[in-house]
Amino acid sequence: MTEVWTDQKRGFLACTGHALALGGPGAGKTHVALVKARDEIRSGILRPGQKILFLSFARPTVARIIEKASELISREDLKQLEVSTYHGFAWSILRSHAYLLNGRPSLKLLPPPEAAAHLADIDKAQHEDEKRRLFEQEGCLHFDLFASLVSELLSRSDRLSTIFSDAYPIVILDEFQDTNSDEWALIQQLGKRSRLIALADPEQRIYEFRGADPRRVGEFLDTFGADHFDFAGENHRSSGTDIATYGNDLLTGANRGKTYQHVKITRYGFLYGKSLHFSAKAAVFSALDRLKKIPNKSIAILVPSKRLMLELSEYLSSAADGLPELDHDVAMDAEPPALAAGVIATLLEGGTSGDVASRMLGALHTHIRGRRGSRPTPQTELDLAGALSGFLFSGKIRGAKRHLIVSEVQRISQLRQQLQLTGDPSGDWLYLRGLLASSTAEALRQVATDARYLRLLHRGSVLRTTLGVLWRTQGGYKGAEAAVRSALMQEHFAAAPKDWRGIHLMTIHKSKGKEFDEVIIYDGLYQRIAKNPQDPNTCAQDLLALRVGITRAIRRTTIVTPKRDYCPFL
Repeated sequence: MTEVWTDQKRGFLACTGHALALGGPGAGKTHVALVKARDEIRSGILRPGQKILFLSFARPTVARIIEKASELISREDLKQLEVSTYHGFAWSILRSHAYLLNGRPSLKLLPPPEAAAHLADIDKAQHEDEKRRLFEQEGCLHFDLFASLVSELLSRSDRLSTIFSDAYPIVILDEFQDTNSDEWALIQQLGKRSRLIALADPEQRIYEFRGADPRRVGEFLDTFGADHFDFAGENHRSSGTDIATYGNDLLTGANRGKTYQHVKITRYGFLYGKSLHFSAKAAVFSALDRLKKIPNKSIAILVPSKRLMLELSEYLSSAADGLPELDHDVAMDAEPPALAAGVIATLLEGGTSGDVASRMLGALHTHIRGRRGSRPTPQTELDLAGALSGFLFSGKIRGAKRHLIVSEVQRISQLRQQLQLTGDPSGDWLYLRGLLASSTAEALRQVATDARYLRLLHRGSVLRTTLGVLWRTQGGYKGAEAAVRSALMQEHFAAAPKDWRGIHLMTIHKSKGKEFDEVIIYDGLYQRIAKNPQDPNTCAQDLLALRVGITRAIRRTTIVTPKRDYCPFL
């Protein structure tokens, strides 16, 4: 079937130089870029061994692009298309060539959870220097350095630059508006010899906190003299609704006083005897009822903060206020569950009680330091982690709370000696997590809570399979700690398609690049979408984020906001 293209898309497909395509949510930027890739491959312009490189930021987005590409491009032609994250592409270069920058024969990746633990008590102003020191002196590579190091490699070595540009003569840059300065420097190196095709929506620029710059699109046009194409007004995701129109009107304030099809604003107040989150959960049940005849339906609940996400998850998981529990998936940050998994892995692996206790305390020390990720770790928690580390060297601990933690670790380590595990990785993992959950030490209960959000033990997962092999070959889980670390690293790079059926709870920022049948945006009474309405910069970013969240919906968006002090954007 021949597709009907607008003049702008026909011009984009015909362009033979650097190109920039602009378009809002659902405008079909990814679709037409894949068609362009297919046409370039079919034209025979690529020599043997050459590929078109399609770069994006998030693994779920990459998985979606790969799935879409398989629908548009033949299996044979797909061999000449490589879809990857910036991290994945950079790692493919650094693992072979990083020694040219630091002179070290081997390279060790520092996963984000371990990096967070390492940097916890280092002044934030010194973080970049410490990341560089780790790379140059210890051969430990922080993920934040990927783009800058590859840019440095390509700028210093014409030979390498030529090799990679020859391998990838055409590079497609998805979500270009989100590139930070390091990624932009890498793109400029690639653009010296390769043809660049950038896809962008400046109104989806919600990552200024990580370095996205509103000037980036203009810089691309100026630097490369790129042809410019605009797909404004097109909406293929939620066609037949006012969802995209409402999202765009939000940005100018044109939404005020208007009504929109398939966009509902619900204002909630205090309901006597019910949870503050009752209205959000009720909105989910209403969505389920509307979608009851839709096969493989998907619902996203988007919230403005991680804290509200966890609070709401606990409420959704309980049968309360006359509403049953709701099975749902939580898009948790990597650090808390990953570091909690390290603690449970020490128990799974086993050994003598003294050895298990020592390794468990070491893993607990790392969990306490790193579980907050990029947020500062309170000094009290740093002191606690330091005291546990000190105990491993001196055997001495002061303070009732700290003594309780050590006693509980020793008790559970001794109990581990008496356990007969079953060989079912998931069942054994849950049992050991239960031991921590029932502990009288708060730090161990926190590990159990964080581990609830680990998504690596579903059927067919790498970790579950690896643990099963360990049991079958040796009758135990020796090697479990290394298996957990390896699985977490593979998870970071993997771009396997995710099943988005069902109910998904995440922050508004996490929804970027995804789509769902219905979206429910929950504006908490004390954790707001508009965090600081008096600050123009913060306000602008919050408004852009809200627009991104609203436009993830295919059929309907519901915004649940407090009646007493409703969101000022609405």
